[in-house]
Amino acid sequence: MRNTKAQYWFFQLIGWGSFAIINTFFAFSFDKLSPVFFQRLGIFLLLGIIFSHIMREVINRLGILQKTLNKQVFQFFILTFCIALLTSYISLEVVTILNLLREDELRILSRTNIGFWVNKLILVLSSGFSYFILFFIWSLIYFMYHYVTKSRKQQLDTLRLESLVKELELQTIKAHINPHFIFNSLNSIRALVDENPQRARAAVTELSNILRSSMHTEKLETVPFEKELSIVKDYLALENMRFEDRLRVEYDIDEETLDQPVPPMMLQTLVENAIKHGISKQIKGGVVKVTSDFKGDYHEMIVENTGQLNGTMNTEGFGISSTTNRLNLMYGENASFEIKQINGSLVRAQVLIPVKTAL
Repeated sequence: MRNTKAQYWFFQLIGWGSFAIINTFFAFSFDKLSPVFFQRLGIFLLLGIIFSHIMREVINRLGILQKTLNKQVFQFFILTFCIALLTSYISLEVVTILNLLREDELRILSRTNIGFWVNKLILVLSSGFSYFILFFIWSLIYFMYHYVTKSRKQQLDTLRLESLVKELELQTIKAHINPHFIFNSLNSIRALVDENPQRARAAVTELSNILRSSMHTEKLETVPFEKELSIVKDYLALENMRFEDRLRVEYDIDEETLDQPVPPMMLQTLVENAIKHGISKQIKGGVVKVTSDFKGDYHEMIVENTGQLNGTMNTEGFGISSTTNRLNLMYGENASFEIKQINGSLVRAQVLIPVKTAL
């Protein structure tokens, strides 16, 4: 607030000071500098500062800047006109009392063909026109300053709101990822309880390791790919206990990609989708292959699985929608996701994320 007031008075002094300098320069150029000139100029400046400040207070109290543009323009015009006439009248009274009237003003007031008050009104209107021009320029600058300031504030508020919305959407997606994953894992363990209790206990240990890792990363926007890959390996080890020989796992990992930041649980979600909609539907099982490599300026992550692509399972499932939404929110058009059938028995999900180079 203090900075705003200081800035306002600074511009007030600069504006009216510039007006004084310009008038003095022209008076000097036309050899009209005199004590009366400086006295009248001082009165003019003092009244200009006082009444422009009064106009500012009226604008704020009436909330003119918060109204529609048409109402703002109309009310600014009316207010400027009224303030100009009031200032002109007071100025005339002051210079009359101080005996600072110019010869042309004295001639007008001394005319006898019309009344004294009519002569005075003529002087007020003629002087008021000059004040109106000055106050109109002042109002225009004041209006434009607040209009630009308000527009910038709205843009900043919009950006902050968009950022907050994205953050909340990401948190909502993350909040759904872990429960979705946990329920599927518990179903896998349940299937082992009666068939092989010893393996079920081992599966609980695997699940514990995965949950411990995911709890450390769920609040992060990105994690190193190496940590994400570790969770994927634990998950596939857990699923391997359920599917046994029906599940074959392959890795093709470029070690230089291990330090690249990736959204947490994204790769795991795609692998889980491959198991649920691919391997589990195959009587003879199949293969899940995880690939990580660089493709130009992008970090390419691929999950391939045995199966057939169909619209329902692959385009409307949680794993696919969460991946698409997270990439859009975090990277916009700079990242891409694609899932397609590459031959009669193999489905490929591909994620491309911009490479983050070390400084």
